[in-house]
Amino acid sequence: MLSIIQAAGWPIWPLILCSVLALAFIIERFVQLKTSRILTPRLVDDCMGVSRHGVPALEIVDRLAEHSALGEVLAAGWRALHDNPRCSPAELRAAMEAAGRQVAHRLERYLPALATIASAAPLLGLLGTVIGMIEIFGSQAPAGTLSGGDPARLAHGISIALYNTAFGLIIAIPALIFWRYFRARVDGYVLALELAAERFARHLEPLCSGAGQPELMR
Repeated sequence: MLSIIQAAGWPIWPLILCSVLALAFIIERFVQLKTSRILTPRLVDDCMGVSRHGVPALEIVDRLAEHSALGEVLAAGWRALHDNPRCSPAELRAAMEAAGRQVAHRLERYLPALATIASAAPLLGLLGTVIGMIEIFGSQAPAGTLSGGDPARLAHGISIALYNTAFGLIIAIPALIFWRYFRARVDGYVLALELAAERFARHLEPLCSGAGQPELMR
Protein backbone atom coordinates (compact mmCIF):
# COMPACT_ATOMS: atom_id res chain seq x y z
CA MET A 1 0.00 0.00 0.00
CA LEU A 2 2.84 2.37 0.83
CA SER A 3 4.42 1.70 -2.54
CA ILE A 4 1.14 2.62 -4.26
CA ILE A 5 0.94 5.88 -2.31
CA GLN A 6 4.53 6.69 -3.24
CA ALA A 7 3.84 5.90 -6.89
CA ALA A 8 0.70 8.07 -6.87
CA GLY A 9 2.63 11.11 -5.64
CA TRP A 10 1.47 13.95 -3.43
CA PRO A 11 -1.97 14.38 -5.14
CA ILE A 12 -3.08 11.16 -3.47
CA TRP A 13 -3.06 12.70 0.03
CA PRO A 14 -6.21 14.84 -0.41
CA LEU A 15 -7.95 11.70 -1.71
CA ILE A 16 -6.83 9.70 1.33
CA LEU A 17 -8.22 12.45 3.58
CA CYS A 18 -11.52 12.34 1.67
CA SER A 19 -11.68 8.56 2.06
CA VAL A 20 -11.14 8.77 5.83
CA LEU A 21 -13.80 11.46 6.21
CA ALA A 22 -16.27 9.60 4.01
CA LEU A 23 -15.80 6.38 6.02
CA ALA A 24 -16.28 8.27 9.30
CA PHE A 25 -19.46 9.96 8.03
CA ILE A 26 -20.87 6.66 6.77
CA ILE A 27 -20.26 4.84 10.06
CA GLU A 28 -21.67 7.75 12.07
CA ARG A 29 -24.83 7.91 9.96
CA PHE A 30 -25.37 4.15 10.21
CA VAL A 31 -25.29 4.47 14.00
CA GLN A 32 -27.43 7.61 14.27
CA LEU A 33 -30.03 6.61 11.69
CA LYS A 34 -30.98 3.33 13.29
CA THR A 35 -34.76 2.95 13.41
CA SER A 36 -34.77 2.53 17.18
CA ARG A 37 -33.29 6.03 17.54
CA ILE A 38 -35.86 7.66 15.27
CA LEU A 39 -39.16 5.78 15.36
CA THR A 40 -40.58 3.58 18.09
CA PRO A 41 -43.51 1.24 17.37
CA ARG A 42 -46.76 2.20 19.11
CA LEU A 43 -45.20 5.31 20.68
CA VAL A 44 -47.95 7.52 19.29
CA ASP A 45 -50.67 5.19 20.60
CA ASP A 46 -49.02 5.09 24.03
CA CYS A 47 -48.77 8.88 24.19
CA MET A 48 -52.38 9.27 23.10
CA GLY A 49 -53.41 6.89 25.85
CA VAL A 50 -51.44 8.82 28.48
CA SER A 51 -52.87 12.20 27.45
CA ARG A 52 -56.41 11.06 26.75
CA HIS A 53 -57.79 13.06 29.67
CA GLY A 54 -55.09 15.63 30.21
CA VAL A 55 -51.48 16.65 29.73
CA PRO A 56 -48.92 14.60 31.69
CA ALA A 57 -46.39 16.12 34.07
CA LEU A 58 -43.24 17.76 32.79
CA GLU A 59 -41.11 14.86 34.03
CA ILE A 60 -42.94 12.55 31.64
CA VAL A 61 -42.64 15.10 28.85
CA ASP A 62 -38.87 15.34 29.36
CA ARG A 63 -38.48 11.56 29.37
CA LEU A 64 -40.46 11.34 26.13
CA ALA A 65 -38.26 13.99 24.48
CA GLU A 66 -35.15 11.95 25.33
CA HIS A 67 -36.69 8.70 24.12
CA SER A 68 -36.27 9.11 20.34
CA ALA A 69 -36.62 11.63 17.53
CA LEU A 70 -40.35 10.88 17.33
CA GLY A 71 -40.63 11.32 21.08
CA GLU A 72 -39.03 14.76 20.79
CA VAL A 73 -41.63 15.85 18.24
CA LEU A 74 -44.53 14.51 20.30
CA ALA A 75 -43.15 16.03 23.50
CA ALA A 76 -43.17 19.44 21.80
CA GLY A 77 -46.98 19.24 21.66
CA TRP A 78 -47.27 18.43 25.35
CA ARG A 79 -44.74 21.13 26.23
CA ALA A 80 -46.68 23.74 24.25
CA LEU A 81 -49.77 22.98 26.32
CA HIS A 82 -47.72 23.20 29.52
CA ASP A 83 -46.21 26.53 28.56
CA ASN A 84 -49.54 27.99 27.45
CA PRO A 85 -52.64 26.00 28.46
CA ARG A 86 -54.76 28.34 26.34
CA CYS A 87 -52.71 27.98 23.17
CA SER A 88 -54.59 27.64 19.92
CA PRO A 89 -54.43 24.56 17.68
CA ALA A 90 -52.32 26.59 15.24
CA GLU A 91 -49.79 27.39 17.96
CA LEU A 92 -49.73 23.74 18.99
CA ARG A 93 -49.00 22.63 15.43
CA ALA A 94 -46.37 25.36 15.04
CA ALA A 95 -44.52 24.09 18.11
CA MET A 96 -44.54 20.52 16.81
CA GLU A 97 -43.47 21.65 13.33
CA ALA A 98 -40.54 23.58 14.82
CA ALA A 99 -39.44 20.48 16.73
CA GLY A 100 -39.83 18.43 13.55
CA ARG A 101 -37.60 20.81 11.61
CA GLN A 102 -34.90 20.52 14.27
CA VAL A 103 -35.10 16.73 14.15
CA ALA A 104 -34.99 16.71 10.35
CA HIS A 105 -31.92 18.95 10.42
CA ARG A 106 -30.16 16.49 12.75
CA LEU A 107 -31.11 13.55 10.55
CA GLU A 108 -29.45 15.27 7.58
CA ARG A 109 -26.23 15.89 9.51
CA TYR A 110 -23.06 15.17 7.47
CA LEU A 111 -25.07 14.26 4.37
CA PRO A 112 -24.04 17.47 2.55
CA ALA A 113 -20.41 16.72 3.43
CA LEU A 114 -20.74 13.18 2.09
CA ALA A 115 -22.28 14.51 -1.12
CA THR A 116 -19.44 17.02 -1.42
CA ILE A 117 -16.87 14.22 -1.14
CA ALA A 118 -18.72 12.22 -3.79
CA SER A 119 -18.53 15.22 -6.13
CA ALA A 120 -15.00 16.38 -5.25
CA ALA A 121 -13.19 13.03 -5.29
CA PRO A 122 -13.34 12.60 -9.11
CA LEU A 123 -12.14 16.20 -9.52
CA LEU A 124 -9.21 15.54 -7.19
CA GLY A 125 -8.47 12.41 -9.19
CA LEU A 126 -8.57 14.51 -12.37
CA LEU A 127 -6.17 16.96 -10.77
CA GLY A 128 -3.78 14.09 -10.14
CA THR A 129 -4.21 12.99 -13.74
CA VAL A 130 -3.29 16.47 -15.00
CA ILE A 131 -0.24 16.57 -12.73
CA GLY A 132 0.77 13.14 -14.03
CA MET A 133 0.42 14.37 -17.61
CA ILE A 134 2.66 17.32 -16.77
CA GLU A 135 5.23 14.86 -15.43
CA ILE A 136 4.95 12.82 -18.63
CA PHE A 137 5.49 15.81 -20.92
CA GLY A 138 8.28 17.05 -18.70
CA SER A 139 10.07 13.74 -19.06
CA GLN A 140 10.44 14.17 -22.81
CA ALA A 141 13.76 15.46 -24.09
CA PRO A 142 13.79 18.96 -25.61
CA ALA A 143 13.49 19.14 -29.36
CA GLY A 144 16.79 18.95 -31.20
CA THR A 145 18.66 16.88 -28.59
CA LEU A 146 19.95 13.42 -29.28
CA SER A 147 19.12 11.93 -25.87
CA GLY A 148 15.73 10.30 -25.24
CA GLY A 149 13.30 11.12 -22.48
CA ASP A 150 13.78 10.16 -18.83
CA PRO A 151 12.12 6.70 -18.46
CA ALA A 152 11.87 6.93 -14.67
CA ARG A 153 10.14 10.29 -14.82
CA LEU A 154 7.87 9.03 -17.58
CA ALA A 155 6.86 6.00 -15.50
CA HIS A 156 6.29 8.21 -12.46
CA GLY A 157 4.03 10.52 -14.44
CA ILE A 158 1.97 7.60 -15.72
CA SER A 159 1.65 6.24 -12.15
CA ILE A 160 0.44 9.59 -10.85
CA ALA A 161 -2.15 9.91 -13.62
CA LEU A 162 -3.57 6.39 -13.35
CA TYR A 163 -3.48 5.91 -9.58
CA ASN A 164 -5.14 9.25 -8.82
CA THR A 165 -7.86 8.66 -11.40
CA ALA A 166 -8.57 5.23 -9.92
CA PHE A 167 -8.51 6.45 -6.32
CA GLY A 168 -10.87 9.31 -7.13
CA LEU A 169 -13.43 6.92 -8.59
CA ILE A 170 -12.97 4.35 -5.81
CA ILE A 171 -13.81 7.02 -3.25
CA ALA A 172 -16.57 8.79 -5.19
CA ILE A 173 -18.65 5.77 -6.15
CA PRO A 174 -19.25 4.37 -2.60
CA ALA A 175 -19.72 7.91 -1.23
CA LEU A 176 -22.41 8.60 -3.84
CA ILE A 177 -24.13 5.27 -3.20
CA PHE A 178 -24.25 5.79 0.58
CA TRP A 179 -25.32 9.41 0.21
CA ARG A 180 -28.29 8.37 -1.90
CA TYR A 181 -29.09 5.55 0.55
CA PHE A 182 -29.00 7.83 3.58
CA ARG A 183 -30.91 10.54 1.70
CA ALA A 184 -33.74 8.12 0.93
CA ARG A 185 -33.70 6.83 4.51
CA VAL A 186 -33.94 10.33 5.96
CA ASP A 187 -36.80 11.22 3.60
CA GLY A 188 -38.67 8.13 4.77
CA TYR A 189 -38.11 9.02 8.41
CA VAL A 190 -39.24 12.62 7.89
CA LEU A 191 -42.44 11.46 6.19
CA ALA A 192 -43.17 9.02 9.05
CA LEU A 193 -42.52 11.78 11.61
CA GLU A 194 -44.86 14.17 9.79
CA LEU A 195 -47.67 11.62 9.68
CA ALA A 196 -47.23 10.73 13.35
CA ALA A 197 -47.10 14.40 14.37
CA GLU A 198 -50.25 15.17 12.39
CA ARG A 199 -52.08 12.31 14.07
CA PHE A 200 -50.92 13.37 17.53
CA ALA A 201 -51.78 17.03 16.87
CA ARG A 202 -55.36 16.07 16.00
CA HIS A 203 -55.50 14.15 19.28
CA LEU A 204 -54.27 17.16 21.30
CA GLU A 205 -56.46 19.78 19.63
CA PRO A 206 -59.45 19.17 21.97
CA LEU A 207 -57.13 20.07 24.86
CA CYS A 208 -56.44 23.51 23.39
CA SER A 209 -58.33 26.66 24.34
CA GLY A 210 -60.72 26.24 21.42
CA ALA A 211 -62.15 23.13 23.02
CA GLY A 212 -61.68 23.91 26.66
CA GLN A 213 -58.67 24.42 28.91
CA PRO A 214 -56.59 21.24 29.38
CA GLU A 215 -56.39 19.66 32.77
CA LEU A 216 -52.76 19.13 33.82
CA MET A 217 -52.21 15.70 35.29
CA ARG A 218 -50.20 15.50 38.48
